[in-house]
Order: sequence, then C-alpha cells, then structure tokens
Amino acid sequence: MSGSATSRRAAALAAILVVAGCGSPQQAAGGDGDGPLRVGIVYSQTGPLASYGQQYAEGFKAGLAYATHDTGKIGDRAVEVTYADDAGDPAKAVAAAKDLIGKGFKVLGGSTASGVATQVAPLAATNKVLFVSGPAATDALTGLNKYTFRSGRQSYQDVQTAKAYLGDGKKVLVFAPDSAFGKSNVEAVKAVIGGAATVDSIAVPATATDFTPFARQAKAAAPDLVFVAWAGTTASAMWQALDQQGVLASTTVVTGLDIRATWPAFGAGATRLHLLAHYFDGATDNPAEQALAKAVPGGKTDLFHPDGFAAAQMVVHALEASGDDADKMVSALEGYSFDSVKGKLTVRAGDHALLQPMFQAKLTGPDTATLTNTISADAAAPPAKG
Repeated sequence: MSGSATSRRAAALAAILVVAGCGSPQQAAGGDGDGPLRVGIVYSQTGPLASYGQQYAEGFKAGLAYATHDTGKIGDRAVEVTYADDAGDPAKAVAAAKDLIGKGFKVLGGSTASGVATQVAPLAATNKVLFVSGPAATDALTGLNKYTFRSGRQSYQDVQTAKAYLGDGKKVLVFAPDSAFGKSNVEAVKAVIGGAATVDSIAVPATATDFTPFARQAKAAAPDLVFVAWAGTTASAMWQALDQQGVLASTTVVTGLDIRATWPAFGAGATRLHLLAHYFDGATDNPAEQALAKAVPGGKTDLFHPDGFAAAQMVVHALEASGDDADKMVSALEGYSFDSVKGKLTVRAGDHALLQPMFQAKLTGPDTATLTNTISADAAAPPAKG
C-alpha cells in the first residue's frame, strides 16, 4: 500500500468512530448541523449467531470505508457508528433499538436473526427512523413498512435458486427448524414450488439435539427432493442423522451453503449435496469484492460479509440525501441500484425487496466451493408485495 493510501486508510479509521452509546438526548444524532452522522447497529455480537454477526460487522466497516472513499465522512461530517449486542434475543434487540432511538438516532441497521428483525422493524415505522436489516432472511420484512429495508437476501430468493434442482419431481419435503427462519423457508418453498409439486414439511424444535426421529420421518416420506434449511451449532448432528438414516442416498437433497466454518459439518455426504448459495468466497470478482477481501481478516470473504458491505453502501446513500429526515432517506433508497460485492443490487421501490444475483455451487474440497451457476437478479426476484 502506498504512503498516500495508508494515510487515507488511517484517516478513515479515525473518522469511523465506534462508540458504546455515548452522547445525550439533547445532542442531535445525524442532524443537518456540523456534528457527526450517527448510525446504530444492533446485531448478534454474542449468542448462537455470533459468527454471522461478526461477518456482518466486518463487512459493514469495509463497506463504509468503500462507500466514503476511505474518508469515513459524508461531506465534512464523520459517520459515527454505535454497535450494540442483541445476543439473538428479540427483547434485547428491541431494548437496544429503543435506547438508540431515544438518543436521537435516525438510522438503525443489523438484525442477524429473523425473529429479531421482525420485532425491530415496527419500531422503525412507529418512530420514523430508517432501518436496514442485515442477514435476517425472513420474507416478512419485504413490504412490512415504509421505513424497513434489507441488505441481504430473503428466503424466497434461496428457494428460487433451489427450484432448478427439482427437475420432474412432484413431491418436496422441507426440513427446517420450528422458528421464524424455518417457517419463512416453508412458506417460500410453497410459494415457489407449490404450483408444480406437493410440498410437506417437518418442523424440528429449534432446541433439538437428537435428529434421528426427524431423519426417519424424512426417509419415510419418500420425497423427490428434500429442501434443508438449517443454521446454527447443531448442523453437524442434523446432517449426520440424515446421512445415517439414508436420506442423502435416497433422494435429491438441496440446502444453502452456510459460512465456511460449517462446511465440515456436512460430513461424508457433502459431495452429494446440491448447494444454493447467497454468497461464498470466489462467487464474484469485482471492485467491491476486491475491496472487501483486502479489508477482512485473512483476505477470505464469507457468507454474510456482503450483507454488511451493502448495508453500509445503502446507509451512506441515504445519509447523503439527508442527515436527519428519514422520509428523504426512504425516497433516496427506493429504486436505488448500485454495484456491490454480489454484483448489481437494486432496491425495489414498491416493497423494498433487494433484487440480487444468487448462486449454485458444489463443494470440491474441505475449504473450497466451486460456482456451478449464477441465477440472475430477475430470475431470483420475489413476487412484489403491495
């Protein structure tokens, strides 16, 4: 890195201030004066999805530097970011969001978990603040209210990516946790595939540790395709049970490619899986991806880094329109199209769906995924909501 580039990076790091809730209600957060533009990020620093949250936060910091051209500023005003931990608990997330709103923050981001996002989003509408949700995949966020946007994909886009694997099959089984995330996937599969096949589901308790009885149910159902939607630390036990009960050998099993650290959890059946991918290292190669790779530890990008990166780009674009008027921020984001890590992303004006390319892949090594197909943003687009 050249001396000038190093100086710019140092200036960016100095300008992008990370604080812990400092300031007072009397100090405007992101007003039109000369003070900093303050952004609150409420996400999973701890809890079951902490690894997802870490990637999101790393991506956000990289995206903020990228979107502000390594200055950390919009005009002459520094962007000041406060990070708060929700631990994946909706109650903690709501409390943190209320605290930030009470201090005058006009922009919130984060929401690693779907159950968290659906609780924070109504606060945005009630208090007229901009909310850009992160990795939370629930379809319920799309079109939920005027002030809620998303920087990641939604379950419907996952299922559209999986649809091509069905072929002539007529019987689909969704294997998912009994949670907001799981229900969103079941609803998405029914919406996308229900017209062409019969869709049933197995709702596994989110706290389950023994998956054998549920795997037996899946085998006994004899589906043409099993769509597995799972996230968290119990994935290894779940995949082992599906393999041991013969599910992987007896039918087509489609699932999402999770963060790299989870790939060994697929076990011996990894090469038999048909993978849909929101993103993985090597899926794209463009200026935003290159900037992200330079910024993240080890230079290896991962599943939710693009969500944070895109969130920062959206927040910067919104703040360029207004530092304190959420309605002006909303207007700026509606229809906004920009080049990001995954490629060209577009915020659909009518319902704030984030149109984006999706990917199909296979595992070709313990730490290597290979792109097999790219699904265009239009082909993966969810239906428009009123």
